[in-house]
Amino acid sequence: MSRDAEAIVLALWSDEVMEPLTRDDPERTWRGRFVPIAGHWGYEFGWALEFEKVRARKGLLKHLESLSWPYPHTVQVLLRDQDDDCFGLWMFQEDRLVEVAIPRTERFHRPAPPNEDFEPDPGMLLRTDQGGVLPDQTPQALRDTRPPW
Repeated sequence: MSRDAEAIVLALWSDEVMEPLTRDDPERTWRGRFVPIAGHWGYEFGWALEFEKVRARKGLLKHLESLSWPYPHTVQVLLRDQDDDCFGLWMFQEDRLVEVAIPRTERFHRPAPPNEDFEPDPGMLLRTDQGGVLPDQTPQALRDTRPPW
């Protein structure tokens, strides 16, 4: 299934950690490679990646959690699926990357698919302050519990 998405990783002093992720690796569950984002003086402070398929991003957050970050409290992962109004923010909490609530936004979930032949859906992160009609929220018990990233 085609479904565009972007990922940005911001982390201080993490060039060595991120360097292997700037190369293709068929052993990873996710596909692609991050491109460094350089600052004014040429220091890398972030890395960006664009996904074209849903399956290409499977396991990204789990992989990032497993890395030996020199300063995990500075790691910020920004994820935007094609249906999102803005990037979502994930940060480390108790050794796990957890989505952090952003004011005036809400993630709306679709009901879980009928079986595991379907890929997990991240839902839609929508702005709630734009005056538009928002979709109905799926009750927690009816959502897909598998991680989409």
